[in-house]
Amino acid sequence: MAAGPGLLWRVREYVDRSARQSPARLALGVFALVIAGITVLLSAPWATASGRRAPLIDALFTATSATTVTGLVVVPTGEYWSGWGLAVILVAIKIGGLGVMTLASLLGMAVSRRIGLTQRLLVSSETKVTRLGEVGSLVRTVIITSTVLEVAIAIVLFPRLLVHGEPVWTAAWHALFYAVSAFNSAGFVPTPEGLAPFVSDWWMLLPIIIGVFIGSLGFPVILNVANHLREPRRWSLHSKLTITTSLGLVVFGSVVVAAFEWTNPGTFRPLDAGGTALASLFAGVMPRSGGFSTVDVGQMHEGTWLVLDALMFVGGGSASTAGGIKVTTLAVMLLAIVAEGRGDRDVEAFGRRISRETLQVAIAVSFVSATIVLVASLLMLAMTGLTLDRILFEVISAFATAGLSTGITATLPTPAKYVLVVLMFIGRTGTMTLAAALALRNRRRVIRYPEERPIIG
Repeated sequence: MAAGPGLLWRVREYVDRSARQSPARLALGVFALVIAGITVLLSAPWATASGRRAPLIDALFTATSATTVTGLVVVPTGEYWSGWGLAVILVAIKIGGLGVMTLASLLGMAVSRRIGLTQRLLVSSETKVTRLGEVGSLVRTVIITSTVLEVAIAIVLFPRLLVHGEPVWTAAWHALFYAVSAFNSAGFVPTPEGLAPFVSDWWMLLPIIIGVFIGSLGFPVILNVANHLREPRRWSLHSKLTITTSLGLVVFGSVVVAAFEWTNPGTFRPLDAGGTALASLFAGVMPRSGGFSTVDVGQMHEGTWLVLDALMFVGGGSASTAGGIKVTTLAVMLLAIVAEGRGDRDVEAFGRRISRETLQVAIAVSFVSATIVLVASLLMLAMTGLTLDRILFEVISAFATAGLSTGITATLPTPAKYVLVVLMFIGRTGTMTLAAALALRNRRRVIRYPEERPIIG
């Protein structure tokens, strides 16, 4: 009986020590541990429909894709995995949606029955909450809010699946799976045909669109807007930038995709006007990291792929279920360009001044992300021999945890699949979190050199 409390005490000491020394490394370690656990569960014979053990790369790839809420698959989800396997994937999606930093904080809570100062700092960096006293309640609020929204989406989807002829329990299970997968921007589907049969079904697709969009805004935005729903003026600058930029990207993506695919016989041409409008809206929202598709992405024009590349690279909101460099990063850089064009000294938005440090972080995130995509694309080109347009689409989709694919994922050689596994892990944990884990921190300097401006442009 004494072994249990002793082990618990040692684990608590290890967590506290790791959180003090490097909270980012602790978070990455916990996230990697979850992926390893899911991989083990998916490697069990009863996790597959055939009853045979899944190959390591298939189990690892699926576990990483589910935990990082990406949606890329190397095997057909609805056909290959059993009910047990699908349940494991759903749990992985739920855990991944909570976020790597929140997950590490929950570990601290489970071990010590409280959130210490170090764990509060850790989770604050993920949720962008600055008052430490709010973190404990915030973690509970995040779990409750996400669960309530997922259940609400499932309730809306359930009767529609019944109408399509599914048995009651099957419809309930599929509704829950789609709801969790949608809100967490995972893109996994529990049926072999996916959402293709519902390409023109507003009742089925609109709740998924709304779930993906809300999930991609991020918990700080959701909570801030919920607390001041009738007072938009009291919304934070982060909320305003996230919402306005997200809506702008959805409109831009929907219009451009519709323009490119309107006459494409492999995608939108067979649809009527209402179906085309829905498919365009769906295609405009999903690159935000949703990962669902109602038409064959592999049949889209190359111009559409390029637009989707850009949308996936941007991704969703900070501290959200989405990946990418984040919409606020894009917004800050665009505002900086506008300020420079006008000759303004400060970067401003909604009556607030954006700090220089924020702009520096936005530039760093964008440059590091672009470099990762470049290096991964070169590796994938050398490993596969596929064309750049398909490789770039796959690499950005993995890094941005978007989950869209032109159809090459399952046919990739094993080394290329491992590259995508690493990309999904980096994309979910975040480039800046990874940098912190590697001890790349800002230095405080007492002496500053004289300023001189080199010629730019």
